[in-house]
Amino acid sequence: MSLDVDAKKVLLRKIPHGLFVCGVREGDEVNGFTASWVTQGSFEPPLVVMGVRADSTSHGIIERTKRFSLNMLKADQKDLAAVFFKPQKGLGGRFDAAPFQDGPLGLPLLDGVIGGVECELVGQIQHGDHTVFVGEVKTAQLLEDGEALTMASTGWNYGG
Repeated sequence: MSLDVDAKKVLLRKIPHGLFVCGVREGDEVNGFTASWVTQGSFEPPLVVMGVRADSTSHGIIERTKRFSLNMLKADQKDLAAVFFKPQKGLGGRFDAAPFQDGPLGLPLLDGVIGGVECELVGQIQHGDHTVFVGEVKTAQLLEDGEALTMASTGWNYGG
């Protein structure tokens, strides 16, 4: 039996996804990307699970530093997500357009969003073109509760 590639693409794109900005830091270098393959993985301890392109700059930083932040975007922050959406060579630049503060673990937490969490890496599995990272939530900052940005509301596609 062969895989119906067209059906697979349509069906996998039906999985609902939020849009988050993942932030990383290595020394003085700060980088980030829009993450859409994110979910909560456990209540106790509080875990988040995130898929990251294996060939990305941030992927290597997460592996080396064992830390990342996730910033929850408001429903009207599509333009902010776009700043971090497209692959980029090298580090920096994106956070020039997005004011942030360093969280208690030294990771970038964006200003003007719903809030963010800082995570320490507790597990990972690499298979295919993405690595699934599991992070334990160590800090949480709620700035303003509200509706979160979703992939469906942007008209963008990632996956399938």
